[in-house]
Amino acid sequence: MPELHLLTPPPWSNYALLDTGDGMKLERLGPYTLVRPETQAIWTPNLPASVWQQADASFEKSRGGDESPGNWLQRRPLPEQWQLDYGDLAFWVRLTPFRHTGVFPEHSAHWAWLRRRIATRHEPSILVLFGYTGLSSLYALRCGARVTHVDASRPAVRWAQDNQQLSGLGTRPIRWLVDDVTKFVARELRRGVSYDLVLLDPPVFGRGPKGEIWRLHEQLPALIAQCSQLLSERPLGLLLSAYATSMSALTLYNLLESALRGRSGTTSAGELVLCEQRSERMLSTALYACWSSGDHPHHQ
Repeated sequence: MPELHLLTPPPWSNYALLDTGDGMKLERLGPYTLVRPETQAIWTPNLPASVWQQADASFEKSRGGDESPGNWLQRRPLPEQWQLDYGDLAFWVRLTPFRHTGVFPEHSAHWAWLRRRIATRHEPSILVLFGYTGLSSLYALRCGARVTHVDASRPAVRWAQDNQQLSGLGTRPIRWLVDDVTKFVARELRRGVSYDLVLLDPPVFGRGPKGEIWRLHEQLPALIAQCSQLLSERPLGLLLSAYATSMSALTLYNLLESALRGRSGTTSAGELVLCEQRSERMLSTALYACWSSGDHPHHQ
């Protein structure tokens, strides 16, 4: 019977989840505090309303819902972008019309596993799908991997390239590709290309560069099956993260177990969570499932 795990990222020096509740979260990113919607946080905040009201910027949803751009209400003017750091990585934070900032700190909960996997081989090849602003790609690059980063958004890939330069990784072996993920994976299979490790972080809904439609529930099973075929003869692993509240971690576990049946390895699954800075309360931010070749479970 599978065990489900709660994974928390290591401490960040310049990011903190300060409080959650009433459908919102209060965060510190570098010198600025932000309030953003958080559908999971249906409980009561710990901090007084006066603290929340002092936030530098608050995101206001559009009446059109999550797929429509909203507005940032700023108490004082914030810069167009500012820098955050994690170890040797540096990257830009920006306030986007869809409430995101270019940074998902919870993803760093995967990075210790990623580092251990990369360390077992000289320059393993890693494919990062739906790579967004490139933090996991750049972490893998820093650890010594050769990386192929694919995302359908040209602005997101440019943002990731800016992060590469900011981190001093401009000469490292990485390919930046603006492409529809499903079409790219199908082409790689036809070409006979393989990768030692595959990372995916698909959205619930998305559009490719030519208007291609992505729907997680409809297309994820086929994509995972194809990604399993892309793995090399001596693979290191396959890691899937998802921000899908209508799925469960067990669903993702079963999906990987089915796609990788017959391969020698270990599958684990669970939730990525952030801890509030001054309490023991945790916020679930994403689901994950991870297959590791051999006996190398993700959660240890």
